[in-house]
Amino acid sequence: MSFQTIPWHHDATLELMNERSRETMMDALGIVFTEKGTDFLRGTMPVNARSCQPMRLLHGGASVALAETLASVGANCCLDQTHAAVGQEINANHLRPALEGETVTGTARLLHAGARSQVWTVEISNAREQLVCVSRITMAIIKRR
Repeated sequence: MSFQTIPWHHDATLELMNERSRETMMDALGIVFTEKGTDFLRGTMPVNARSCQPMRLLHGGASVALAETLASVGANCCLDQTHAAVGQEINANHLRPALEGETVTGTARLLHAGARSQVWTVEISNAREQLVCVSRITMAIIKRR
């Protein structure tokens, strides 16, 4: 699979991404942006009471929230102030459980950047670098009001 270089906007810093996440669902789930490269955005999320299901395993919905967060923030950090990226479609394959007490890491990569849509793939791994979830997200590019 071939990934695109991400055309990061000049103010797309990890500090700003994390600051804008305060008092949002990302903050509630403990999602932290940790690394930005030429072709990826990475973040972590603890597997704890906020992100577990009753069997004390990572909730699939929390995995999807991490995936969409990384893709959505990545997509918006590529656009000028006249446009925004919003989630249009997401799918996720849950491959193995992540246990309470672990931290999972998501890595988002840009597959396609068009004028009206972007497609991102996100791989979520556990601390042993085993794949927990794979997700693909289509972001619609819209004009800001």
